[in-house]
Amino acid sequence: MRENYTLKRLFFVGRLNAITSLSLPKDQVHYLATVLRMKEGDEVRLFNGRDGEWLGKLKALSKRKAEIALQERLREPVPMPDVTLAFAPVKRHRTAFIFEKATELGVARFEPIMTARTQFPKLNLDKARTQIIEASEQTERLNIPELSKPEKLLDWLGTQAGRHIIFADEAGSASPALDAMEKLPAPVTILIGPEGGFTEEERAALRGDKNVTPISLGPRILRADTAALSLLGLWQAVQGDWNVHLE
Repeated sequence: MRENYTLKRLFFVGRLNAITSLSLPKDQVHYLATVLRMKEGDEVRLFNGRDGEWLGKLKALSKRKAEIALQERLREPVPMPDVTLAFAPVKRHRTAFIFEKATELGVARFEPIMTARTQFPKLNLDKARTQIIEASEQTERLNIPELSKPEKLLDWLGTQAGRHIIFADEAGSASPALDAMEKLPAPVTILIGPEGGFTEEERAALRGDKNVTPISLGPRILRADTAALSLLGLWQAVQGDWNVHLE
């Protein structure tokens, strides 16, 4: 399998199977033909989040179309840990950083949360999905993280029955992050507030919910994107799939 790692990977929304011959959408045609300057006979890898990863050979390529014949399945589909990242959007480039890096770290779902102090409530979901797909293509993932529409914090909290919520509370006493992680298996949601923090009313609602576990991130105040990735990496190391090795 490792000899194929140098081949370009593409996310394809349709079915992938041994009898499939497929045509790529315009943006991927442009990417292969114009950006990468590939040619007929070259090979790529494709995945769709359901059917594993497949080796494909370009049987036709021009500036207008690309047709691929699937050769063999390289990897079977595998389940991902059920870990969600809920966060208040921050500045555009830092939100993009969260989408990219959390995808690399294996998050299964993104849930943007609107709080009283969210300073950047406008979120381009189409652009965010593109960033998520690109990060998935580059990191050997076999699926694409889901992306929800933004919700108000208290509305969102009412939909979380059955999930452990890890609440990064920078304003009050809480258990050290590692101690909490060891007790919180999937399904789990990591909740990160805005740069200005949660209001007292929001903190009270969160701390009053039986599904919420407040945690401490240590003696320093972390930026929202740093806190999100720190907690996600810690959870993956303790409860997630960081003990799984590629073959």
